[in-house]
Amino acid sequence: MPLSLHAAYVPNALQMLGTARHLVDTAEKWCGENGVSEAEIIGARIIEDMLPWCYQVKCVAEHTQGAIEGVRAGVYSPDLNPPPTTFDALREKLSRAKDAMEALSEDDMEAFMGQPMRFEFKDRRMDFDAEDFLLSFSQPNIYFHCATAYDILRMKGVPVGKGDFMGRVRIKA
Repeated sequence: MPLSLHAAYVPNALQMLGTARHLVDTAEKWCGENGVSEAEIIGARIIEDMLPWCYQVKCVAEHTQGAIEGVRAGVYSPDLNPPPTTFDALREKLSRAKDAMEALSEDDMEAFMGQPMRFEFKDRRMDFDAEDFLLSFSQPNIYFHCATAYDILRMKGVPVGKGDFMGRVRIKA
């Protein structure tokens, strides 16, 4: 049986949403244990021309829930609103995205197949079929932003490892 769009996208999105949530929780705990302000992690960047940690976490939600909303509308444009600036607000954003992913049925996802989809940002336009947008644009963005959030925590000295990034893998029962 071929792999469905739901099977190729939703479980991976949920895994990375779980990872992002774990990173938020771990960062908060580490800050409390080490006397580091929440703002120091929220605003941390690998390098000045990169966006801060809170933006990276926000984008995990944006490229899951936001991407599905974009597919439904036929166009996706990045949310340019400022990212949440507290651990609690980041958790809430991730929670809403998780709920949206869990609500998607196989039929919902299969109905997207072949549907035209456009990415728009400033003067840039990229046309896709929905499945190609989700699998070749959205999904790599989920991993990029989750890995960047992980990397920023490592850079700041938060004790996270590969297992913290991998999250809940789907092992055979």
